[in-house]
Amino acid sequence: MSETTKTGAKQVTPAMVLLIATLGAFMGSFANSSVNVALPPLGKALGLGGLELNWVTTAFVLGSAAFLLPMGRLGDIFGRKRLYALGMAINAIGAILSSIAPGGAFLIAMRAFSGLGASMIAPTASTLVVAVYPPEQRGRVLGIIVSATYLGLSAGPFLGGFLTAYLGWRGLFLIHGVLAVLVLVLVGIFLKGEWQIAKGEPIDWQGTVIYALGLSALLIGFSALPGVRGIVLLIAGIAALVAFVYWERAHRHPLLDLGIFKGNRVFALSNLAALFSYGATFSVGFFLSLYLEVVRGMPPQNAGLVMMVQPVLMAVFSPLTGRLSDRVEPRFLASAGMLLTALGLAVLASIGVDSPLPLIIAALVSLGLGFALFSSPNTNAVMGAVEHRHLSVASATLSTMRVVGMSASMGIALVLFSLFLGNKAIGTETILPFMSAFHLAFVISAVLCVFGVFSSLARGRVTRA
Repeated sequence: MSETTKTGAKQVTPAMVLLIATLGAFMGSFANSSVNVALPPLGKALGLGGLELNWVTTAFVLGSAAFLLPMGRLGDIFGRKRLYALGMAINAIGAILSSIAPGGAFLIAMRAFSGLGASMIAPTASTLVVAVYPPEQRGRVLGIIVSATYLGLSAGPFLGGFLTAYLGWRGLFLIHGVLAVLVLVLVGIFLKGEWQIAKGEPIDWQGTVIYALGLSALLIGFSALPGVRGIVLLIAGIAALVAFVYWERAHRHPLLDLGIFKGNRVFALSNLAALFSYGATFSVGFFLSLYLEVVRGMPPQNAGLVMMVQPVLMAVFSPLTGRLSDRVEPRFLASAGMLLTALGLAVLASIGVDSPLPLIIAALVSLGLGFALFSSPNTNAVMGAVEHRHLSVASATLSTMRVVGMSASMGIALVLFSLFLGNKAIGTETILPFMSAFHLAFVISAVLCVFGVFSSLARGRVTRA
């Protein structure tokens, strides 16, 4: 019996649910990645310094990460479609208000507000799709959603630059708002009924506050490393998250049912593998863009074309690997992907100032294929390892692993920059210390990927819940 029938929702067309979820995945990644290219003109127009510009991006990540897990639970209680639509509405409002922002403080607040909307969309999009497709097609449809995410990431810088050039940074935010409104209209027309697995159950508000404060402290701490403030926030964040675990174990209706980890080796180790994967790979673009533009002297558009190799391959192959994971044990595909990723990172760790460009492109090909092999099968394993009533929380947990891994990756990058360059700007006179930080960063990333391979293999065989 499908989850749609069990929850009393009217039958909907699975293809339309997939389309709406795919548009949401594309829009979220596109909106986030396209803003980065608008930061210079935005900063000039509003008179923002480097730290304030950093917060334009960080506020969105924090607003999303701190509420991912609570929103997964709220989706089960109040309805997944309702929460998805509310998230789109908040995104639309946040983007439109960002387009008329009079100053930096208002813009940063709206970015955090948009992040709150994103936290409602991320854990519900994939669960809506899983609810209307049979288990034997789960990998294929999740692969399509993953592909849409990578397509948004790869198209963001190019389309964002184009829109910023012709419409300005305010026009770019306005386009984000229009896209969110269009998806919201599709939800209203085509998604009838509701999916409520835990209707009537109370929400653990105390646990929500402890979790949100703890994760926020952890993520801000990563961004503030290696300073004393960063270390204090990291310790406080870890302490709060430990307190959260103890609170949840004693609560009758916990925000996070820790029972989905207990005895569920596939779920626990698949999430750990995701943490290693994002922790190893997220800073690749940061380091490589600086290498290509500063060390190699490439113009930004040429560097962008080189770096598009990785996300384009992810977008092309993720649906194929997702479909393959419906027939082949996901741990073997995901582990092979992690191994390919480790190989690509090892190649990048070995390149020098004058290394041939084809070698760099080959490393990016290895990274793109590796992540495509890992991501869709790993997502399929996570979603297939829990019962339907835990799907939203499972999706939110996986999204949290992604955000924490990304933050840890950038935290490592900031620590290495502080150690090797101090407060010096990156330029021709600091190429040697930059390359030292570059090499050590990719060595650390490759080692993390090796740990990820073992974590992925150790998860065992997926038994569909």
